[in-house]
Amino acid sequence: MFGVDAGLLSRQYKLHLSNFLDWKEEKYNSEFMLFKQNLGTHLSIDETSLSQGELYTIVTNKAAKGKNGSLVAIIRGVKSENVIFALSRLPENKRKMVQEMTLDLSPTMKLISKKCFPNASLVCDRFHVQRLMNEAVNDLRISYRWEAIDLENAEIQLGKEIGQRYIPHVFPNGDTRRQLLARSRHIVLKNSAKWTNSQTQRAEILFEQYPEIKKAYDVSIELAQIYNLKIKKEIALTKFAHWYNKVDKLNCKFFKSVIQTMQNNYRDIINYFDNRSTNASAESFNAKIKAFRSQFRGVRDIPFFIFRLAKLFA
Repeated sequence: MFGVDAGLLSRQYKLHLSNFLDWKEEKYNSEFMLFKQNLGTHLSIDETSLSQGELYTIVTNKAAKGKNGSLVAIIRGVKSENVIFALSRLPENKRKMVQEMTLDLSPTMKLISKKCFPNASLVCDRFHVQRLMNEAVNDLRISYRWEAIDLENAEIQLGKEIGQRYIPHVFPNGDTRRQLLARSRHIVLKNSAKWTNSQTQRAEILFEQYPEIKKAYDVSIELAQIYNLKIKKEIALTKFAHWYNKVDKLNCKFFKSVIQTMQNNYRDIINYFDNRSTNASAESFNAKIKAFRSQFRGVRDIPFFIFRLAKLFA
């Protein structure tokens, strides 16, 4: 519109207007960057990829709400020793003032948080817990789908042997058994209140044909309902205990790892009911990084990318 070459303007900004070269010479550290002025009492920790699967650990301040002042630390890699070494260089008195850390179910992030922020209460993100359960329900659906594929192939082969054309059974909504299971992915991953009319019809058929999927879906929804209750930790602990028993009675291999993971982290999971804190701020920050990255169709110059992140969020 203004007759300005985009590539030329980009180079001029990088090399002259932005002070990037001075910043790189004076402040840039390829292993980690810390912004101690942004430390607060409530932090989030998560990992993200900047370029070609290269992971970075990012600590953010919840109080900044994803705006300027939110970036506390960006550290190359997720190895606990390296991240602990970097975060330990933040002032000890400020690290001890941190009251709460939200994180995912990663034992590495848990170790880092305990070592670097000893007085912080750790809160496992509810959405990671729910996603783990949803994935188990989806894995159950997939296992039935493979059985349906094997059955269909066997029937096709039998038809060839006896010289008859194979005609699959079609349910009232027009799905074959194989299609029913393949098209039910979004049904088992979201609440029934969000189903469309066609999805409701498909769900009725699915649950009638596969009652085990119905039972698994019901307990996954019950988990979300427990999280939605505004209750104290003690009551939540009791409700989780009853929920564990229901899941255990299903006797499904896909849920054993879910229950074990939750029991190993139950203290940090229950801490959610203190302030109902989640790791949404960290996930939102990651989404901003990905959107920023997509504007440049990938990251070619990592130092310059981190420089711009620091300008915007630190």
